Amino acid sequence: MKKFLLLTTLLFSVISPTFAQETPAPPQAVQSELSQSEDSAAQAVDSKMALESEAQLESAEKADTKPLVKSLKKEYKKLDSKIIQKMVFSLLGGLGIFLLGMRFMSDGIQKVAGPSLKKCIKMVTNNRVLACIAGVFLTVLVQSSSVTTVMAVGFVNSGIMALQQAIGVILGANIGTTITGWVIALKIGKWGLPILGIAAFTFLFNKKEKVKFISMAIMGVGMVFFGLELMKNGFKPMKELQEFEKAFSYFTAGSYIGVLKCALVGCILTVIVQSSSATLGITIALATTGVIPFETAAALVLGENIGTTITAFLASIGASTNAKRAAYFHIFFNLVGVFWITLIFSQYMEFITWFMGRFKDITDINASVTEVIDGQEVLTFPYMTAGIAMVHTIFNVANVLFFLPFTAVAAKILNNIVKDKKVTGDKYLTNLDFQMYDSPFAAIEQSAHEIKKMEHKSDLMLVDLKNFIEGNGDHKKLSRNIFRTEDILDKVQTEVTDFLTDVMSQALNTDESEEAKKQLLLADEYESISDYIMTIVKHFKRLEDNNLEFNDKQKSEILELHELITTFYKKIQNPDKNDQAIHSEASVRSEEITAEIRKYRSNHWERLSDKRMDPLLSTTFTDVINSYRKIKTLILHVAETRAGIK
Repeated sequence: MKKFLLLTTLLFSVISPTFAQETPAPPQAVQSELSQSEDSAAQAVDSKMALESEAQLESAEKADTKPLVKSLKKEYKKLDSKIIQKMVFSLLGGLGIFLLGMRFMSDGIQKVAGPSLKKCIKMVTNNRVLACIAGVFLTVLVQSSSVTTVMAVGFVNSGIMALQQAIGVILGANIGTTITGWVIALKIGKWGLPILGIAAFTFLFNKKEKVKFISMAIMGVGMVFFGLELMKNGFKPMKELQEFEKAFSYFTAGSYIGVLKCALVGCILTVIVQSSSATLGITIALATTGVIPFETAAALVLGENIGTTITAFLASIGASTNAKRAAYFHIFFNLVGVFWITLIFSQYMEFITWFMGRFKDITDINASVTEVIDGQEVLTFPYMTAGIAMVHTIFNVANVLFFLPFTAVAAKILNNIVKDKKVTGDKYLTNLDFQMYDSPFAAIEQSAHEIKKMEHKSDLMLVDLKNFIEGNGDHKKLSRNIFRTEDILDKVQTEVTDFLTDVMSQALNTDESEEAKKQLLLADEYESISDYIMTIVKHFKRLEDNNLEFNDKQKSEILELHELITTFYKKIQNPDKNDQAIHSEASVRSEEITAEIRKYRSNHWERLSDKRMDPLLSTTFTDVINSYRKIKTLILHVAETRAGIK
């Protein structure tokens, strides 16, 4: 084809003067020769002169075609190992810096915005709009829809969120993730390196924790832009290499099949990289260097929305049924969205161009301009990045608006399709998600929920203990429940300790580190409370085995003490008071209960002096009283731990 094009061009350049209506001016050399001939021979023209003129004309025409041949040869560069090496190094380095920048930006923002993240979680209610707004803010704060979606799956798995709430959060996450495209659209790419440098110096030499984490987030922004610039430089040679042009010609969005192929490529790339933000950056780098047109970039973005669902799907493996339902909804949501957009893809592209033209006079997003960068003329595509960001944003906003009214219906359908598992035997393990390490805040929130369940289990044990002492209900069943619950709390404490130990090995800020330490202490206190409750039951069973029982007075005092302990336990769980106020009241109340315990012990010694008592009965009574005293002390430790005193 190339030879045919060259021969055709040469042929056309030779024969075009013959068919011209007016005779063109001959080349300079011919003009000079003709002038000399006219002066010397006047108007006589012989055959020899005609032959010489024809030969000179042909020579001139060949000379004029040389630049054309040369320019055709320069259209493509020769692919060699140096070009490949430069491209691979730039792409790998740029992608690595981009991903690391996204991680730094996410971690830094999470550390600084901890209180805001908690507020976002509290916003998540059964109101689908509030849940969606919370999902948007969470994703903007953590700078990753994958992290937000994994959070939602993990929270559903732990019982912190209901399925319908998680669906709302996932919808919001799909809108929040579009902020990455607009951040990249800021024309500050050349400032990525100085931003990175200044932030790095601040991070290294500033001792204030908050400033360090803010610097980390800014450093991440600089790395994102610097990495994107490196990827752009890596992609620049592609448009000058015929081999790459042929390869990319197979993936153009000129037809419906072409759109689907591009979407599939975007999906696979996102699955490999495990970050839709990274693949979005790659797509923008390809488009802004002219390697792929706007339509192809838009189709790639659609596929990237499907590829990002793999993260939540992987997080749901081994999780609860509700967590699986949340992950499946994320996949279904993006599949449906991409399906209907691809059906009207050409009209969607026209709408994007029209919509952007309302804000700026843009008639062709593929339009290029020549800019002077570092003293060299470079072809740039100024509207491409904003156009891709707009495609991503409108796609997700439209899908969310379509699905938002049907969150309850979607939850109901998922409940019918994904059936609950039949649980056989006792479930000892927690629902802690060990994949939550990308977000220590979410991990700590999850473990806090498990510790709250430990507190609730201890409450139930106290209720069962009271019924056991009073003789209400099935005596053996109550004791079995207490032993089984104590065994469960033992295992829960082990898992919580392992989980928090791993979380604390991550980079935590002071608040997160303190909260993790508190939770470790609380898990130990609640497990110890369950131990002493079980110990009291063992004391009573020891009497039963020896055909002994407490008299009415002793049983009455034990029940009075039990009521004091139970009331004390409930007071420190008051959600309407802060931890400091609860601790102040708990300290006073603890002294009062200690005084009551001393009184019961004195009464017991007085009874022993008046009447003989079986030694086992006597020692068992004091053992029971001492066990309640231990429980009282542990409850006080809980109040102290929450107040940050212990």
